[in-house]
Amino acid sequence: MQKRPVLSIKPAAARSAAAAGKVKPAAHPAVKPVLQPFYKPDLKPDSLAYCLLAAANAVSQVKAGAALPQALSKVQIAVAPQARGAIQDLSYRAMRQLGRTQVLIGLMTSKAPEPAMLHALLCCALALIANVEEGEAAMPYDDFTVVDQAVSAAAAHPDLAHAKGMVNAVLRRFLREREALLETAMLQAEAKWNYPQWWIGAMQAAYPQQWQHILAVGNAAPPLTLRVNCRRSSVADYLARLAAAGMAATEIGPYAVRLAQPVAVNLIPGFDDGVVSVQDAGAQLAAPLLDVRDGMRVLDACAAPGGKSGHLLELADIALTAIDSDRKRLPRIAENLERLQLKATLKAFDAQSKVWWDGQLFDRILADVPCTASGIVRRHPDIRWLRRKGDALQLAAVSAKILDNLWQMLAPGGKLLFVTCSLWPQESEAQAAAFAVRSGAQRLAAPGQLMPESDAQHDHDGLFYALFQKNAD
Repeated sequence: MQKRPVLSIKPAAARSAAAAGKVKPAAHPAVKPVLQPFYKPDLKPDSLAYCLLAAANAVSQVKAGAALPQALSKVQIAVAPQARGAIQDLSYRAMRQLGRTQVLIGLMTSKAPEPAMLHALLCCALALIANVEEGEAAMPYDDFTVVDQAVSAAAAHPDLAHAKGMVNAVLRRFLREREALLETAMLQAEAKWNYPQWWIGAMQAAYPQQWQHILAVGNAAPPLTLRVNCRRSSVADYLARLAAAGMAATEIGPYAVRLAQPVAVNLIPGFDDGVVSVQDAGAQLAAPLLDVRDGMRVLDACAAPGGKSGHLLELADIALTAIDSDRKRLPRIAENLERLQLKATLKAFDAQSKVWWDGQLFDRILADVPCTASGIVRRHPDIRWLRRKGDALQLAAVSAKILDNLWQMLAPGGKLLFVTCSLWPQESEAQAAAFAVRSGAQRLAAPGQLMPESDAQHDHDGLFYALFQKNAD
């Protein structure tokens, strides 16, 4: 195969995947990542070496405790604009295969390569040549191009130049002994499944019949799913519009359309005009479950980035208040609503607090509470490496306080929808059952635990839904 040192990765899949999911804070609170600016090497921005070096910087930040989107935002400030999509693609690919590449590096080295960015560079390079996960697009490079460009990346960085020989030796050894090394690596669960050992064990315990399927779906690259704005179009009409534009798509929900090939959002017909939004098909169930009607007072707690807020406003003329504890995320909600030509009252407050509340009861409350985000790892593969075993219980304690606080703001006869993007029972069903007992709420029909799925008819993340109604006085 001819070498292709010039980068030609299609960036849209990773970019649209990152845009599609709502992520709760992923870094463990005890971890304080050391973030270093991306070193600008004497490499062409369209080269694989340049992008490998930048992706390694992002991956090393994740390994230090930073969430991947935040790590990438720091890196991409300093890189050439034309390389940003490819850097994101490489970074997400490396995170999806981190378990396998770390085990392989351990098999081929006597101690962990240092500094951390050197280890991350090897992870990024091995993710291109060690295996291609199901659903992951093939890379446009032959094996030796990857080796050559990884060595060039190391040589261009002052902290890694001394190790360029080691990078060459490790990667070439893998190519020589690929079959034997992979066979040995796959004996370890982390390499086979690309998750931490504790995560695999917890999934086996929670879902003894489904755990393998759940892990496999989480390793696949996610689709680009759109929500059709029912004020502006219908699913049938929008599918016809896509077909006229030469874009294949499938209906996978009442408002959900899945593109056959992800593209950048600026290339999606009608996106800039608010005809469609990017939102996972599972997340699109939230707004219809609340059964909002014109004139209602509605609260969207923990609202950022605003996908569910937008959907609620599309369904009815309501007075919506959207709150989020992170003031920096409010502009994202505002931007989404402005694109949709919709309005809401936005407030930066913690949903555990009442200081922001004017005392007027709400007819509907959406409580999309903080959680481990274990159900959306296909969109955010860094989450599995940032979480700790005890995080689910800690976050469940926070969400319990939020539910108890919000329940006091609900009008008699009103409905509260409890949502998490978690697969751990202590954050979902156990939490819902305990809340029903504490509050005396009537539990209404709702999907409960949605497992992550990816097939012709169903394609959605893993979410949990429980709907409660307050008894009328």
